[in-house]
Amino acid sequence: MSAVALASQAHATPFIVEPPLRALAHIPGEDGWPVLGATLQLLADPKGHVEKCAAQFGPVYRTRAFGGRSVSLLGPEANEFVLFDHAKCFSSTHGWGGILERLFPRGLMLLDFDEHRLHRKALSVAFKTGPMQSYLVNLNRGIDAGVARWRAGPADMLFYPAIKQLTLDLAAVSFLGEDIGPDVERLKRAFIDMVAAAVAVIRKPLPGTQMARGVAGRAFVVDYFGRQIEARRAGDGQDIFSHLCKATTDSGISLTRQEIVDHMSFLMMAAHDTLTSSLTSFVYHLCANRDWQERLRGEIDALGLARGEPLPYEKLDQMPLTEMAFKESLRLIPPVPSIPRCAVRDTEFQGFRLPAGVRVSVNPLYTHHMPDVWPEPQKFDPLRFTEEASRARHKFAYVPYGGGAHMCLGLHFAYMQAKCFAYNLLSSCEISIPQGYRPDWKLWPIPQPRDGLRIRLTPRS
Repeated sequence: MSAVALASQAHATPFIVEPPLRALAHIPGEDGWPVLGATLQLLADPKGHVEKCAAQFGPVYRTRAFGGRSVSLLGPEANEFVLFDHAKCFSSTHGWGGILERLFPRGLMLLDFDEHRLHRKALSVAFKTGPMQSYLVNLNRGIDAGVARWRAGPADMLFYPAIKQLTLDLAAVSFLGEDIGPDVERLKRAFIDMVAAAVAVIRKPLPGTQMARGVAGRAFVVDYFGRQIEARRAGDGQDIFSHLCKATTDSGISLTRQEIVDHMSFLMMAAHDTLTSSLTSFVYHLCANRDWQERLRGEIDALGLARGEPLPYEKLDQMPLTEMAFKESLRLIPPVPSIPRCAVRDTEFQGFRLPAGVRVSVNPLYTHHMPDVWPEPQKFDPLRFTEEASRARHKFAYVPYGGGAHMCLGLHFAYMQAKCFAYNLLSSCEISIPQGYRPDWKLWPIPQPRDGLRIRLTPRS
C-alpha cells in the first residue's frame, strides 16, 4: 500500500449525518414545493432563482432541491470562508459525492484535507513546465487540424458540438499520447456516457438507463487504464497518463494502480467538459464583441509568427489580452456555476450557525454578476482583468475554477489551451454570429447553448 493510500485511511472524512430541519430553522429560506422543493426552478433558471432568493432572504439562505436541504452562502466573503476553509470545516468529498462518487470515485476533487494535499502534490508533477511544453506540441497539432476541418466544411456551423468533439480528441492525445491504440473511440464513448450519467435523474444503474451506460463506461475505463500502467511506468511517454504512472510521494513511493485509474478518469473528464463550456462562451463573446476579436487578432499577429506556424511555449506570456478576454468569458458564464460542500463540524458565518452535516454551496455565477463588485456586470469588458483592477477586488470575487486548496490543478493547462485555440482559430479565420442573435444558455450543471451556438467561419485572406 502506498504512502498516499495509508494517508487516505488516516485522514478519511468523517461519516456525515444530515441535520434535521429544526437545526436550520434560524436560517431564512423555504422548502418550496412538496417532494421537488426548488429543483425545477433551479434547473430552469439557476441564476434567476438564486438572485430571487438573495433579494428575498439575503446572502445566507436555505433551500431544498435535488432531494435534500442546503444552505447557500453568497458573495466574495462567503467564497473565501468556504473555499479557503482555514478551519477545515467543509468536505468536498461529501459535497460532490452524491453527483460523482459512483462514476468518478476518489478523483482529486472528491478528497479532503491532508489526503487531498498528498494526492495533489503527487499529481502536480504532470503540470510542471517541462510536461506543459510537450502538451502544447500536441495541442497545436490537434487544434490546427480541427480548425482546418471546420474551414473545409460549411461556413455556417454549430460550434458547441464541434468543440465538444475537438476537446475530447485533444484530451485523449494530451492525456494518453499519440499512440493511443484501437480502443480510443470506445474510450471517448465511455467518457461521454459517464459524464451524462453523473447528472442523470435515475441514480441506479437499472437496465437501459443512462446510469447503466455510465457504470458500464466506468468499467471499461478502469480496465483500459489499468492494463497499461506497467508499460507506461517503463516507457518514456510525455503525456499526462505517463507522468501520473511515474508520480511518487515525498518519500518516493508510487501511486497505486487504483489511485492512478481514479485520478486519470477524473482529470480527463474535468479537462474535457469544463473546457468545452469555457471555449464555447469565449467564442460567443468574441463573436458578439467584434472589437475585441480584432484586438486579439492584432495581438496574435504581433507575435511575429508565420501563418500556420505552431504557437511556441515561450510566446504564451505575450498574449495578455487573450487571457483577459478568456477570463472575462468565464466571469460571465463560469463553467461550474455552483460549488457544493458539506460541513464536517459546527461552524458559523455572518452570525448564522451552520451545524455539522449541513450541505452548503457557494455560487460563482451569482458572485460574478454582483454589480457592487463588477460594475455593469452584463457587459463584456476584459480590461477588468488588468493587474491593477484585479488587485483592487476581493481575491475571492473571481472563482470560475474554485479556490483555496481545491483550486483547479489544471488551471494553467486550461489557459494554455485557450491561448493555443485562439491563436490557431483567429490567425486563420474570422468568426461571427447572425445579427441580433443571442443564444439561450442552459447553465446547469455545466453551461452550454441550447441550440448549439450558430456561428459563421470566414477564412482570412
